Amino acid sequence: MPPFPYQRIVVVGVTGCGKSTMAERLAAKLALEFIELDALFWKPGWFDSTREEFREKVEAATHAPRWALAGNYGMARDIVWPRAEAAVWLDYSFFLVFGRLLRRTWVRWRTKELLWGTNYEPFWVHFKLWSKDSLINWMFQTYWRRKRTYPQFFAMPEYSHLKVFRFKTPRERETWLETSHSTAK
Repeated sequence: MPPFPYQRIVVVGVTGCGKSTMAERLAAKLALEFIELDALFWKPGWFDSTREEFREKVEAATHAPRWALAGNYGMARDIVWPRAEAAVWLDYSFFLVFGRLLRRTWVRWRTKELLWGTNYEPFWVHFKLWSKDSLINWMFQTYWRRKRTYPQFFAMPEYSHLKVFRFKTPRERETWLETSHSTAK
């Protein structure tokens, strides 16, 4: 099997679909650096980076020659996507992603998983559906919009160089990941 030809890969999809897990798996399989945009964005205490700080961090991280990057931040798309060679779009059903988001939130909160900086997953804040801090709220706001806008972005001339891999189910993704690619040489 020939080596996977892409060495700069961006993984996109809605909140909770598994972008970070997929990018981390690709990085391990293909010997790429793993970049997580959330880790670059969030400061200790769940404070946002400023736009300038975040863009500087993304700029520096994506200068690496080989990476798998997880994230959707529109304020960095003009940095990430032109440098990427391929995009993996995890385009799963609403109910699958919703269930995964609930489960992930519960597990992170229950196990006190340390996230970016000194941050831990809050639990009850996500059930305040009216709050901008709720991931559930964010998923409801962005799910259908991302389904609409990703095909538009991928069709734009400035992103036409990207080889797009779109997966509608975890099974499709797993089959592709397990059978299609060996380590790049």
